[in-house]
Amino acid sequence: MNTLYCIISLFGLGALVGMYLLALVLQKKETPKFVAFIHGAFVASALVLLIIYSLNGHPDLTETIVVFVLAALGGITLITRDLTKKSLPPWLAVGHAIIAVIGFLYLIIDACK
Repeated sequence: MNTLYCIISLFGLGALVGMYLLALVLQKKETPKFVAFIHGAFVASALVLLIIYSLNGHPDLTETIVVFVLAALGGITLITRDLTKKSLPPWLAVGHAIIAVIGFLYLIIDACK
């Protein structure tokens, strides 16, 4: 159970940094690349740990993992566009955030079982 709390904490830290990045995107300001990479490092680490945790006898997390993978695809699209100096569509950033929040809620619900 301690591993699950660590995963939740990493996703939570990633979410806090992500909210800052989302605010910048919605204000049409440039996002600091270092901050974007910190966000990615937190959530990527959490996702890898979640997959490992699931493979070690907790298969009820499949839906949560799928939702987080969908959010990750949106995040990869956003960072790729940012690094290639293309505009960041606000709808994509908001969609990425909404999907990630849904995944986080699934994770919290799974942790409470």
